[in-house]
Amino acid sequence: MSFINEDFMLQTATAKKLYHEHAEHMPIIDYHCHLVPQQIAENIQFRDITQLWLVDGHYGDHYKWRAMRANGVSEEYLTGGTKSAWETFQKWAETVPYTMRNPLYHWTHMELSRVFGIDKLLCPATAREIFEECNAKLATPEFRGQELIKKFNVQVVCTTDDPADDLRWHKMILEHPFGVKVIPAWRPDRAMAIENSQTYNAYLKQLGEASGIEIDSYTDLCEALQKRHDFFASMGCKLSDHGLENFYSAPYKDVEIELIFKKVLIGIAPTADELEKFRSAFLHDQAVMDAEAGWAQQFHIGAIRNNNTKMFAEVGADTGYDAIHDLDIAAAGHRFFDRLTQEGKLAKTILYCLNPKDNAVMMTMAYTFNDGTVPGKMQFGSGWWFLDQEVGMRRQMDSLSNLGLISRFVGMLTDSRSFVSYPRHEYFRRILCDVFGKDVECGKLPASEMEFIGQMVEDICYNNAKNYFNF
Repeated sequence: MSFINEDFMLQTATAKKLYHEHAEHMPIIDYHCHLVPQQIAENIQFRDITQLWLVDGHYGDHYKWRAMRANGVSEEYLTGGTKSAWETFQKWAETVPYTMRNPLYHWTHMELSRVFGIDKLLCPATAREIFEECNAKLATPEFRGQELIKKFNVQVVCTTDDPADDLRWHKMILEHPFGVKVIPAWRPDRAMAIENSQTYNAYLKQLGEASGIEIDSYTDLCEALQKRHDFFASMGCKLSDHGLENFYSAPYKDVEIELIFKKVLIGIAPTADELEKFRSAFLHDQAVMDAEAGWAQQFHIGAIRNNNTKMFAEVGADTGYDAIHDLDIAAAGHRFFDRLTQEGKLAKTILYCLNPKDNAVMMTMAYTFNDGTVPGKMQFGSGWWFLDQEVGMRRQMDSLSNLGLISRFVGMLTDSRSFVSYPRHEYFRRILCDVFGKDVECGKLPASEMEFIGQMVEDICYNNAKNYFNF
C-alpha cells in the first residue's frame, strides 16, 4: 500500500465514511490565493518540476526554501539562480527525508501522488526518475496551468491584486474562459504603506495613473481608491484582503490625516504616532468601502516581515525571512470593529491570526460582532501560513468549535502561488473528517446524527463558502 493511500490521515471507520461519502468529491472554492493571473491567462507550461515547485523567477516556495536552508543548502540553489534545474531539484530531494513531521513531507508526497500519479517517496535514490517523469508530463497539454487547476474540480479562484493593477490578465481570462471562474481580490496594503515616503510616492504615481486622479491629498487618495474599488467590482471582485501586523484603531481627526499625508508627499517620514493614526484612518475607510459594496473583508494579522536584513538586501521580500509576531491584538481589534458596528458599516469579515496564542482571542473577537443578519458573518479563518499544518488546523478547528459554530465555517484556501497546492484542500478535509469521526466513535457526538454531520462536512468543504461569498 502506498504512503498516500485512500485512507491517509483517517483514523476511524467513521472518519473514512465522512471523507469518502461527503468530503472527497466536493468542488473547491479557493477564495484566497497568490496565483499569478498572467500565468493563468497564458495557460503557463512549466519548463520543469523545479520551476513549478521551487524557483520561478522572483517567486518560489518559501516554505521549501526555509527547509532547504535549515538542511544546509546554500542560497545559490534557491534565489541565486546559478544552478541548473536538476541541481536544485536534487537538493530538494536530499532535504525531503529530513522534513518528516513537517507538513512539507505530506504536501510533497500528496502533490506527487495526486498531480503526477507518482507514489514513490522522494529521496536521493528516486530523485532522477521522479524528476524525469514529472518533466515529461509537464511537457504535455494536460499539465499546463489551467488544466492543473481543473484537475482538482476547482470552481472559483480568487487572486490577490493591487488597486493599481489594470487587471488585464483577468480580462483575458474572461474573454477566453476555461471553465473556472477567476476573480480578483482587493489587496490595498501598498496604499497604506507610508513608512517609506520615497517608495510610497512612486506608488501614488502608479495609482494616480490607474485611476485618472492626481493624488495631492488624503481625500484624493480615497477618491482614487474608490474609483479603483468600483472597477474591481465591475470585474467580479467580491472580497478584500489586508496583511497587517495588528489592527489599527487609534483616535484621530480628519485634519491630522491630511497633514500626515502632506508630509509624506514632500518626503518627510511619519512618526510612530502619525503612522498609527494614518493606518487607523485608512483601514477604517477601506472597511467602509467594502461594506458599502457588499464585499467580504479578510484580515491576516500577525506577521513580522523581512527580519533578516542582510538577506532582505540581497534577495528581497517574500523569500522566507518572515516570522510570527507577538503583539496584543485584542484591544485594537475590538475598537476597530466596534466603530464600524456603531456606524452600521461592518462587512462580512474573516479573521486569520499567525500567532497560535491568539486563536481564542481572535475567535471571541469575531463572534462579539455577529449580528444575526448573515450566518457566520464574522468568521475565524482557517490556519494560516505557519499554522497551515495538521496541529495548526486542529487547534483552529477546536477554537472555532469550542467558542463558536464550526458548522458555519467557510473552510480551506490555498494561500499559495503554486498551481499544485490544491491537495492542501484534501489534507484539510481529511483532518476535518478525522476530527468529527473520532468524536462520533468516542461518543462525543451522536452516531444517530450522521446524516446531519455528513451535510455539515459538505458545507464546510464547499457550500458555506459558496453561499457566504455569493459566487
